[in-house]
Amino acid sequence: MEQNTNIKSKFSLRKYFEKQDRKFDQWSRKKPWRRKFYLNKSLYAMMTPYLLLFLAFTIAPVVMSFLLGFTYFNMLESPRWVGWDNYLDLFLNDPIFITAVKNTLIIAVITGPLGYIIAFVFAWLINELPQKLRAIITLVFYAPSLAGGAVAIWALIFASDYYGFANAYLINWGLISEPITWLQDAAYILPIVILVQLWMSLGVNFLSLIAGLKGIDKNQYEAAAVDGIKNRWQELWYITLPNMKSILIFAAVIQISGALGVGAVTTALAGFPSVQYAGHTIVNHLQDYGHIRYEMGYASAIATILFVSGILLKNIINKLIRKVGS
Repeated sequence: MEQNTNIKSKFSLRKYFEKQDRKFDQWSRKKPWRRKFYLNKSLYAMMTPYLLLFLAFTIAPVVMSFLLGFTYFNMLESPRWVGWDNYLDLFLNDPIFITAVKNTLIIAVITGPLGYIIAFVFAWLINELPQKLRAIITLVFYAPSLAGGAVAIWALIFASDYYGFANAYLINWGLISEPITWLQDAAYILPIVILVQLWMSLGVNFLSLIAGLKGIDKNQYEAAAVDGIKNRWQELWYITLPNMKSILIFAAVIQISGALGVGAVTTALAGFPSVQYAGHTIVNHLQDYGHIRYEMGYASAIATILFVSGILLKNIINKLIRKVGS
């Protein structure tokens, strides 16, 4: 008796879901986007867990940070609405922030394009090597990303005493007589940070570009030779780069986030804060107000400016990359 009841309940439940699916099917036929959603409903169902996590841990924090940028919030009291005061204070009453913006722009303008070009050129040249040699050299170039504490090597190179490699070699060569205080002198801090950041840019970007180059069909080069491509530069512009547009955009995004997100390098090399704020960046300023002073409203305003800057730069670079091969 119980078995018959279970069968009937399962049958009625199945009929109910079939009826709802027919209604959903009829509803979806009224609009193209609804029909597309209906036909791919199983895919959307599989995406739902990721979308919920992305919404909870990425979209929601960004929205909350944007809203907190218009408040005074010290982690002890409830947020108090102050409107545009945080942004006005940043640009009109905070000279250290202006210094941080200047330093970040200098680092981004130099290390962004230059690091991107260097990573691509090395990837392009290494891709032409034999397979075994290419694998070894790729590992050598990717090593900076694997070595998390590699910045300490640069701190040793530019140590301010006789034991620093830079000072030791310069003294041995007779170029200087006394050690240079590299990381305690405001004149040297920013160039050293730029040098280290360029060295570190040969990481994920380089590896992704190598993968993109490996994915290009070699038959296209043979067909292009028949069509009139005469040299390697024309191959690069009309075949290699157009086939790598998605990889180039990905590498550009990584490079932008790396250039605008410089902060840990300056702290590891020059301390926090650096001498005369010579290596102070927007990220350092954000850490100062967010992790030390706990002025979360002010820190959120800084984070919003950094986020918007990254989006604008990404859009500009996307437009430039779309013109490749045209």
